[in-house]
Amino acid sequence: MSYPPPIVGAVIIGRNEAKRLPVCIASIQDKVVVTIYVDSGSTDESVTLARDMGCTIVELDPADGFTAARARNAGFARLMEIQPTTQLVQFIDGDCELAGGWLNAAVPAISKAPGLGAVCGRRRERYPHASRYNQLCDIEWNTPVGETHSCGGDVLMRADAFAAVGGFKPSLIAGEEPELCYRLRRAGWTVHRIAAEMTLHDAAITRFGQWWQRNRRNGHAIAEAFADAGRDDPGLKRTFFSNVLWALPMAWPLWPLLWWRVSRRHDAQVANLIVLAKLPHFQGQVEYLINSMNNRYKIIEYK
Repeated sequence: MSYPPPIVGAVIIGRNEAKRLPVCIASIQDKVVVTIYVDSGSTDESVTLARDMGCTIVELDPADGFTAARARNAGFARLMEIQPTTQLVQFIDGDCELAGGWLNAAVPAISKAPGLGAVCGRRRERYPHASRYNQLCDIEWNTPVGETHSCGGDVLMRADAFAAVGGFKPSLIAGEEPELCYRLRRAGWTVHRIAAEMTLHDAAITRFGQWWQRNRRNGHAIAEAFADAGRDDPGLKRTFFSNVLWALPMAWPLWPLLWWRVSRRHDAQVANLIVLAKLPHFQGQVEYLINSMNNRYKIIEYK
């Protein structure tokens, strides 16, 4: 007995992505029933472009602050209002392009596994050779295939699983994906990465300052996730304390040893940046501690 294919909707989020957004929308809108675009205070033509291309628009109120988590939640809520029978939701960032065969691989994978709450694939950097910083992004996203603890912002999720755990935590300025996946796993769902091309991402990191800001944001995300799930995630605990230990001045004489270990897998320039990233990671972790005490958070942007 054959069953009708599941109803798939899309939620695109963006902020000042007018140069990349049309490619993102064009890559997905003919593959889904409804496409929602959620804008976080853009000052360029993002909203106009998305509306002209047929997207349903959600503009976030700046008074509540902008976070990717809040944007995705708002997009999901609007999607379910328009199409309440939506079963699967493809979340994608506005600076990404969905791979042509992604949904053909991901939809059957999640449909055949009732306990699978989210599925992701290989996210690639569009211009990995444009800078060492872009290259590092591409390396970062090459995680193992199979059951995993977390996904990124580009992911196909089961709508009822997402709704059951309350969506993303809207106050998080980064790290909202591992935090959500932690709650999914605690609720009995699984998260998988499959061996399929998923998205092309345009990091556009050409300056050291951008790279530092992105890693500072990553450190903030690590600390956020550790605060929520650190006790139950040995890998996360190891990453958190590794950043603390290697950032301490007393550990700096041992940095050549760390560099040597990293350089066995990557070239010298990439190894330099991976080791140096311990400092902005630690900075972000400290900032999270300060922000959590003051209950004041501000989005960290690198573009």
